[in-house]
Amino acid sequence: MSEMIPTRDGFGKEIVELGKANDKILVLSGDLEDATRAEYFKKAFPERFFNLGIAEQDMVGTAAGLSQQGFIPFACSFAVFLTNRAYDMIRLDVCYNNLNVKIVCSHAGVTVGEDGASAQCLEDFALMRVLPNIRVICPVDAIEVRKATRLLAEQKGPMYMRTSRAPFPVITKETDVFKIGKANILREGSDVTLIGCGIMVYESLQAAEILKKEGIEARVINMHTIKPIDEEIIIDSAKKTQAIITAEEHQVYGGLGSAVAEVLAKNYPAPMETIAVQDTFGETGSPQELLKKYHLKDIDIVQAAKKVIKRKKK
Repeated sequence: MSEMIPTRDGFGKEIVELGKANDKILVLSGDLEDATRAEYFKKAFPERFFNLGIAEQDMVGTAAGLSQQGFIPFACSFAVFLTNRAYDMIRLDVCYNNLNVKIVCSHAGVTVGEDGASAQCLEDFALMRVLPNIRVICPVDAIEVRKATRLLAEQKGPMYMRTSRAPFPVITKETDVFKIGKANILREGSDVTLIGCGIMVYESLQAAEILKKEGIEARVINMHTIKPIDEEIIIDSAKKTQAIITAEEHQVYGGLGSAVAEVLAKNYPAPMETIAVQDTFGETGSPQELLKKYHLKDIDIVQAAKKVIKRKKK
C-alpha cells in the first residue's frame, strides 16, 4: 500500500520553504489555518500571516490589495467557503483585474467525510474554471502539491488549488515532471483511457489493474490541471484508444468531465463516460464509505470502461 498523506500537508510544508526564500510571500487565513495547514507558515513567519476571521470576502479583497503592492498572497480556507461565499470578490477583485492572488482550498469532495454535505464542496472546479484568467489545479498527492505550490508562487496571475483533508496515496516521485497545464501519463494502454484528478487518479490506476486481468489495457492520465486543460493529450488519447473515461470527486456537471467533453466535441468526438457525483449533495460518513456510496471507486471505473468500450465504432 502506498504511503497515505493529506495533500494539505504538502502545501503547509512547501509554503514554509518558499517563505524562507521569498519575503514577498504572505498567507491569509479565514480562521481555519489548522485545517488548511496554513498554520505551518503562521508559526514560521507570524509577521507575514494574517487571520481575517470568518470573513472570506474580506480576505479575498485584502489579498487583492496586497498583490497590488507587490506581495504574493496565498488565501486559504475550506473550498466551500472561499469558492461560494467569496465568489464575487474572486471574480471582480482578483480575476477581472488579473491579480497575482493564489487561492488554496482544502476540504473539497466527499472525502471531507464526517463534516457532511454542508462542508463537502463538489462544485469548486465548475465555479473557478468559468472565470477568465484563473488557473485551476487539483494535485494527485502530497508530493505533487509541493511542486504545484512552488509554481503558484513563481507564476503570475490568479490560481486556484484544491487540497485534501483525507490522506491520499502517494503515487508520484520527486523526480516526476510537473507542469501546470501539462498532464502526465502514468500508464500506457490501447483499449481505453482513464483520465482522473486528485484521489481519482489512484482509483483509476487500481481500475487499470483490474481491467488488465480481464485482458483490457487502460491508459491512465493524471489530469492535475483542470484549466488550462491539456487538449493535446486528450485528443491523442481519443485517437489511440477511441474510448475515454473521466473520474473526479466533483459534481458531474462543470468539472473535469465537462472540460474533457468540450475538447472532444471540438476536435475528435469519441465515446465517453464520466465518473463523478451525480447531481446530488454528499452526506456524513467516512471517506471510503462515501467514495463507495457515490460510485467513485475503482470498480465503478471498471464498469464504465467496459460500457464505453462497447460504444466504440466498429
